[in-house]
Amino acid sequence: MDIRKLQRAIVDALEDVKAQDIKVFNTSHLTELFDRVIVASGTSNRQTKALASSVRDKVKEAGGDIISTEGEDIGEWVLVDCGDAIVHILQPALRQYYNLEEIWGDKPVRIKLANTSGFGGAHASEPMDDEEDEDATPAVKKPAARKTAATKTAKPAARKTAAASPARKTSSGRR
Repeated sequence: MDIRKLQRAIVDALEDVKAQDIKVFNTSHLTELFDRVIVASGTSNRQTKALASSVRDKVKEAGGDIISTEGEDIGEWVLVDCGDAIVHILQPALRQYYNLEEIWGDKPVRIKLANTSGFGGAHASEPMDDEEDEDATPAVKKPAARKTAATKTAKPAARKTAAASPARKTSSGRR
């Protein structure tokens, strides 16, 4: 199956079940095992399972094969292996913690997503002039978050508390 047709089927399936923050990355330059990594978020165990099921059904319907599905029993992180594309469906807390975009995301694929306003948005399967630009520029990393005033004041207070605590006795009995 053509990789573009496969990724369109996957993205359409994710959009049908209201996946959040869908990202597609070209990984052909990083590994020979697969050409795309698709990362999406689901808000609950039930939704991540439904998203994975939707991906399986749409890919099979489009003529693709599903190699394996992992994590559906728990539903916090479900991985669907579609051969040339790997789909990671995570809950937001896990997605933030594991940050898969940092591992696979140096070459994002631009793809047109459905309009979230509900007024006849196009699916990813509809053509777009600059869709799936293989030479897309890497995503710019956001600068690290600045420390808040509460964070700055908490550290010195912890130091004072540690300094004010009594010294431990050593095995020789000296302080």
